[in-house]
Amino acid sequence: MIAMHKTTTPLKSGLIAAAAALALAGCAVGPDYVKPKLDIPASFKEDGRWKTAEPQDAMPRGDWWAVFQDATLSQLMDTLNRQSPTIAQAEAQYREAQAALRQAQAGLFPSLSANASKSHGVATPGAGAGATSGYNLGLSASWEIDLWGAVRREVEAGKAKQQASEAQLAAIRLSSQTQLATAYLQLVVTDMQLANLRQSEKLLADTLQLTRNQYAAGIVGDDVVASAESQWKTAQAAVVDKRLTRAQLEHAIAAQLGQAPASFALPPASQQPHLPQIPAGLPSTLLERRPDVAAAERNMAAANAQIGIAKAAFFPTLTLGASGGYRGSTFADWVTLPNRIWSVGPSLALTLFDAGLRSAQTDQAIAGYDASVANYRQTVLAALQGVEDNLSAQSLLKEEADMQRAAVAAAKRAETIAQNQYQAGTVAYLNVLSAQNARIAAENNLWTVINRQYTGSVALIAALGGHW
Repeated sequence: MIAMHKTTTPLKSGLIAAAAALALAGCAVGPDYVKPKLDIPASFKEDGRWKTAEPQDAMPRGDWWAVFQDATLSQLMDTLNRQSPTIAQAEAQYREAQAALRQAQAGLFPSLSANASKSHGVATPGAGAGATSGYNLGLSASWEIDLWGAVRREVEAGKAKQQASEAQLAAIRLSSQTQLATAYLQLVVTDMQLANLRQSEKLLADTLQLTRNQYAAGIVGDDVVASAESQWKTAQAAVVDKRLTRAQLEHAIAAQLGQAPASFALPPASQQPHLPQIPAGLPSTLLERRPDVAAAERNMAAANAQIGIAKAAFFPTLTLGASGGYRGSTFADWVTLPNRIWSVGPSLALTLFDAGLRSAQTDQAIAGYDASVANYRQTVLAALQGVEDNLSAQSLLKEEADMQRAAVAAAKRAETIAQNQYQAGTVAYLNVLSAQNARIAAENNLWTVINRQYTGSVALIAALGGHW
């Protein structure tokens, strides 16, 4: 800076330098971002193996869980969206990314500062003895011209990071919702299984009482009673095991809602939620709906901007500065024209030697971009795989469930025949025991398939980005 009091020639020079700098500021070093092209199929491989659901125009697109037509699930989702600690953390991180973007944008504008001070000191012997006072009032401005686009690349990176954080928030919200829906639907299936197991336990208790009566009458031996009692105890153990499963699912739901398990309880489910058939749409639209894909793409754009920031470090920085104010030895004539001071002028700075630091930073930025491209491609492939997997599951599990229902019906019929024959004395109790085991196993297999159907439906909705 050059301190001036009267002449304005340096001021004109500073303005000329500023105009020249602004003319140069249109360029930005580093590559401009271009979204990579991907080889996306025209349709899903498993697209034709299931029946497309009927349109539901009245259903809100955001409330994807409404397809299960369960009021309790909808209430839990409302609580989750308001109270989930995981979602709250992601929202705070999104606000952090917004603030970081505003910080980067502030670099495009000049900074202005003011100062005022009063000082006391002792004069030098040559100037006479006694204390002296000084009063200062100043205003200064500084502006680093973005000649090479470093600040603009920082804004570009900040904007991409903000958008990535927004997409990440959507991904975490969707993930939390799918985890809650999966846990709740599994709890409902567990309640249905518990009802069936308790019914089986009651039937086995009745059979045990029948064998005890027959043993008392001398019709059967003690081995038959022991077998019936073993079967009944096994059914009781199965009920206890399912109760444990239900308790753990209920605890998991409470934690997802941000509540202590001790203060949370769900009544036993009285009906089975609707099991939807979900259309997939086109693979190209999948990439527009998946928040994790969007986050990966935005992170790639941010990494690309980092290359420009690193390359801009090789070029000099130009800063325009100006300051003005008053300086006086007495308070009375402090703010007067003779005591006015000001300065204006450009400042140019360039790092001449850094032992390869800037080259290493550029290489690091390029490697980071390459890694983000690979991550984006992998995210897209994982998204396509997730849809294909769950489309297959939706179709094949439906076939398996139909077959398993037929197996349950046949097992119940065989059990009824065996019990009638046993009561008539035409077959041994071993036949009844075998039929009961077959029926219980068939029912358990059916509920396992239904549980997988619910889980697969939620996973398919998540794979499609939460709506269609």
